[in-house]
Amino acid sequence: MISLNHISKTYETPAGKFAALKSINLNIEAGQFVGIVGKSGSGKSTLLNMVAGIDRPSSGSVAVAGTEIHGLSENKLALWRGRNVGFVFQFFQLLPTLTAAENVMLPMDFAKTLPFRERRKRAVALLERVAVGAQADKLPATLSGGEQQRVAIARALANAPPLVLADEPTGNLDSVTATAILDLFRDMANQGTTVVIATHEADIARVIDRRIEISDGALVNQ
Repeated sequence: MISLNHISKTYETPAGKFAALKSINLNIEAGQFVGIVGKSGSGKSTLLNMVAGIDRPSSGSVAVAGTEIHGLSENKLALWRGRNVGFVFQFFQLLPTLTAAENVMLPMDFAKTLPFRERRKRAVALLERVAVGAQADKLPATLSGGEQQRVAIARALANAPPLVLADEPTGNLDSVTATAILDLFRDMANQGTTVVIATHEADIARVIDRRIEISDGALVNQ
């Protein structure tokens, strides 16, 4: 599903060049639930952004499901991402003026994967799948952090992507809610979705298939 070949990413900063990723080689199989573990600033988020096509590598290549994504134009890359990748952010990133259901419909509107009349029905079904169907017509500000994260996960699943990426998805949740969210990702992987989460939480061995440790931009343990 994912193949990273000699991926490096260097940023120009006022203090000089900063190597966020250093010659990363990594393959992830379809249907795996993978945890990328490391401290803040270790390169976890940068690595996820490379796989999602949100950022481009300074050198090396990224292939997802056989597509060399960084060879695509920005427009084609955005369309590819909308249909193939679901991204879950640590801070939810729900649009505050839209209801939960409308937030989930957004990726469908962008990628036009379903006829317009079918989008709300699918959005509500996804919200029910993540146990917040009753919140479909509520604005994000009226929801708890755990409910907002569930809505964000439903949105990530909107276009039935083969790959779901999550950046610190439990970082702002209490332990009970965090456990429920991890179990939800486990269920998704059991149903064939490839799930990759970046986290500094050490206690994820219970649910993941594979643990990858990153430190100072380099893989130190797979």
